[in-house]
Amino acid sequence: MTVSQFPDPKSGAVTIRFSDVSKHFPPDVVALNDVSFDVRAGEVVVLLGHSGSGKSTLLRQVDGLQRASSGTVSVLGADVGSMRGARARALRRRVGFVFQQFELVGGLTVLENVCTGALGRLRGPRLGLLSYPRSVRREALGQLERVGLAAQAFQRADTLSGGQQQRAAVARALVQRPEILLADEPVASLDPESAAQVMRLIREISVEQGLTVLCSLHQLDLALSWGDRIIGLRSGEVVLDAPSVGLSRESAMEVYTQPAMRSVLTAAG
Repeated sequence: MTVSQFPDPKSGAVTIRFSDVSKHFPPDVVALNDVSFDVRAGEVVVLLGHSGSGKSTLLRQVDGLQRASSGTVSVLGADVGSMRGARARALRRRVGFVFQQFELVGGLTVLENVCTGALGRLRGPRLGLLSYPRSVRREALGQLERVGLAAQAFQRADTLSGGQQQRAAVARALVQRPEILLADEPVASLDPESAAQVMRLIREISVEQGLTVLCSLHQLDLALSWGDRIIGLRSGEVVLDAPSVGLSRESAMEVYTQPAMRSVLTAAG
């Protein structure tokens, strides 16, 4: 499957908007510097750049895990910076997150790990698989089937391969029923075959469900293969923002090889 075969997301509403966003950490670290871009519903946008370029910091602005020092981050029509307490938690229920290190509980079954994706809409603690409503267990099994892990549902999570663990993490995020999926270097620790499987899965789910995806990667070929659009970051600045279709590998490589600049590169160069 090639990127050109996927539906055009440009007709979708804006789901994520960064407007002149900067993020500083003491004493004098500039993690993001005057970042502005929009992401539309159903779009798969890849953040590309070196480690330390600001990709993870940017992702954490979207669900309010970190807050911008200046500028505005709007998600699903809400100003993230102004949200606290119940309103912030309500937004986070609409934003799923897949992490590089999977964040599964190794001693629990794969199915119970996936069921935890529903905790945001359930009341009270859950102790053991049978403490989850039958409807949640059924939904979790369905998502495991979707990611090709139904046969491993009752295995301990720590018996899975790395690629299987990341697919289980994707299933857990889907049980959350998000409108936006954030993925922070989701394939960095996987072999090339497993990495391609996970990215293909994320891509297919986005198409099936109209899910907006914002994903950080450092693998250039994966970014060009599976993203609708590439946003390149260097030293906290956007130095590339272009559709992946028509974007040459050489142009994308400039994210890594050229100094940060204030003029943003486009597909036309």
